[in-house]
Amino acid sequence: MSAPAPTATPIADHALLSDQRTAALVTREGTVDFLCMPRVDSAALLCSLLGDEDNGHWSLAIADGVVASRRYVEDTMVLETHWTSPTGTAVVTDLLVAAGSAAPTAEHADDVTDRADLVRHVRCTAGTVEVVQRLRIRFDYGATIPWLRTCTDTEGAPVLSAVAGSEAIALHGPALAPEGFSHAGRHRLAADEHTAWALTWHPSWAPIPVAPDVEAALTDTVEVWRDWLGGVDVHDRFAEPVRRSLLVLAALTHRRTGGIVAAPTTSLPEDFGGERNWDYRFCWLRDAALSLEALLAHGHVDAARRWRDWLLRAIAGDPRRMQIMYRVGGERYLAEHELDHLAGYAGSRPVRIGNGAVTQFQGDVVGEVMMALADLRAQGVDEDEWSWPLQRQLLDFAAEHVDDRDQGLWEMRGDPQYFTHSRVMVWAAFDRGIDAVERHGLTADDATVTRWRSLRSRLRAEILERGTDASGAFVQAYDGTEVDAALLQIPRTGFCAPDDPHMLATVARIEHELMTPEGLVLRYRPLGQDGVAGPEQSFLVCCFWLVMQYAGSGRDADARALMERVLACGNDLLLFSEEYDGAHGEMAGNFPQAFSHLGLIQAVDALTRPPRR
Repeated sequence: MSAPAPTATPIADHALLSDQRTAALVTREGTVDFLCMPRVDSAALLCSLLGDEDNGHWSLAIADGVVASRRYVEDTMVLETHWTSPTGTAVVTDLLVAAGSAAPTAEHADDVTDRADLVRHVRCTAGTVEVVQRLRIRFDYGATIPWLRTCTDTEGAPVLSAVAGSEAIALHGPALAPEGFSHAGRHRLAADEHTAWALTWHPSWAPIPVAPDVEAALTDTVEVWRDWLGGVDVHDRFAEPVRRSLLVLAALTHRRTGGIVAAPTTSLPEDFGGERNWDYRFCWLRDAALSLEALLAHGHVDAARRWRDWLLRAIAGDPRRMQIMYRVGGERYLAEHELDHLAGYAGSRPVRIGNGAVTQFQGDVVGEVMMALADLRAQGVDEDEWSWPLQRQLLDFAAEHVDDRDQGLWEMRGDPQYFTHSRVMVWAAFDRGIDAVERHGLTADDATVTRWRSLRSRLRAEILERGTDASGAFVQAYDGTEVDAALLQIPRTGFCAPDDPHMLATVARIEHELMTPEGLVLRYRPLGQDGVAGPEQSFLVCCFWLVMQYAGSGRDADARALMERVLACGNDLLLFSEEYDGAHGEMAGNFPQAFSHLGLIQAVDALTRPPRR
C-alpha cells in the first residue's frame, strides 16, 4: 500500500460544487480540475484530476497570495475562499448556478439541455489584488482540443467560445488572452471592486447564450439550497455534519429526473497506484434506496417521491430486466471503457468510464428497493397506479431468482456466491411485501402472499443454518469462514435485533478481523474473492454501520468514540470520500461519496434518536 504520488492534489483538498444537474471539484488553491457538463454523467471538459493540466483545468488565484480559509455559504453548496496577499485580501465565490437562475428571461430556462453555468466571482476586500487565471478546455475527458475563437453572444457582448462536436462552452468576463494551448489573464482589483467570469455550456448548434446575471444567480442559488434544506432536527454536536451530508445527497440528486448518483467522479482510486478505479457517476438502486431512507428521516418526502418516480421510469414495463444501476435519466447503457490517454490520479490506471458491474446480478437490490418504498409508504405517501404493481413484479423477480448465487453488495468480480447479506435482503423483500398486504391493505391474491410467506420462512431457516459459523456469527457467504462488514446491516432489515447473539458474535469477529490499527473498519479481507488485485482501505460507510450497531446494542461510549474517529476522516468542509487510508491519513476512492454521507446521517440518528418501532 502506497500513499498518493507527491504531484497529486490530495482528494481531501477538494470542494464540491453542484447545481443538482452536474458537479465540479475545486481545489483549495482555486483550480477546477474536474467538471462534466451538462450532466454529472456527461463527458468531462476539465479533467486534469485524472491526468495533468493538458487534460483541462481552470485555475483562479490571487497573485503571491495564500488561502486563509474556505467555507460554504451557510446551508448551501456555494463556496467562498478567502485569500490574503502582501498587497491586499479578496474573496472568491464559486458556484454552479441553480437551474433557472442564469437566464430568467429564457422561456425554458430550467430545461437541463439549455445551459449550465459555472460562475467565479472575485471581490477585493482590502488593498489591491491581482487575479491570475489559466483556462484550458479539453472536451471528451481531455482528449479533444476544441475550436476556440473570440466572438459575441446574442446580445453582442464579447465571449470566448470553445466548440467540439455537439458541445460548446462560452466564457464571459474580462478577456483572457491566448497563451500556448491555454488562455490566461491577470486582472487588478482595488478595495470593494469586484468582477466575475461565467463558463456556460450550451449545444454547439444553438446561439451563444448571454452571460448570467451574477448577482441574481448568486442570490437565487443560495435561496434554492436553503429552501431545500429547511430545518434539520438534530440537537447534538453532530448537527452540522448532518446538515452538510443532507446537502451532499441533494447535490448528487438530479433536480429534474430524481436520479441519485453514487458520487460525482470516476476513477479516484481505492488503492493508490492500483486498478481499483471505478466510475460512480450513475444511479445504483441500492445506494439511492439508502439515500432515500436518510432523506425521509429528515422530512424530505418530495425528494423521495421523485426518486420513486425515477425508479418507475427506469425499470419501466420489464422488471425482469431490472439493472442494478442506470444513468441519471434512467438510460440503461453503461458499457465500461478505459481511457488510455489519461495517466490516472496519482498514476492509478486504468481510468474507466461506464461500469461493467451493470450486468451483474446482485440479489440484495430488490430488498433495498422494497425497504425504501416501505419507508415511503410509512411516511403517508400513497401508492399510485404503477408503484404497487411494480413492487409485486419485483417480488416475482426475486422469487424467480431465489436460488441464484450473486455478486453481492460489494460487486465482486469473482465467482458468484450465496452472500449472506444478499440472502437476508431477499428475506426482507418478501417481508416488506407481506407487510404491505397485511398492514397497509394493498392487494395480492392469496396464493401469491402464501408463496411470499413460504419463501420468507425458508430463507430465514437457510440463513441461520448456512450463513453462520460455529460461534454463531454471520459469515460473508454460505458455508464460508470469512466475515464481512455488510453483515452489520442485518438488524436494519428486522431479521434480528442489534443485541441478538448472532449479531454480537458477528461484531466480535469484525472487531478482531476487520478493524484497522487506526480503529476503522474494512469491508472484508481481500483474499482474491473480489477478482481484483490490490489491498483495501477502510470503508467509511462500514464505520458508520458499526456506530449504528454499537448504539443499537447499548455500547453508546464505543459508538460515540468511533463516530469521532470517522468524522476526523472528513475534510474541512465536512465532505467524505468512499474510503480512508488511515496509515497515510489520505482519503481514497470517489469523492464525495453518497454512501459515506448517508451512513453519517443514519449513524447520527442512531446515536441521537429513539429507536424506531
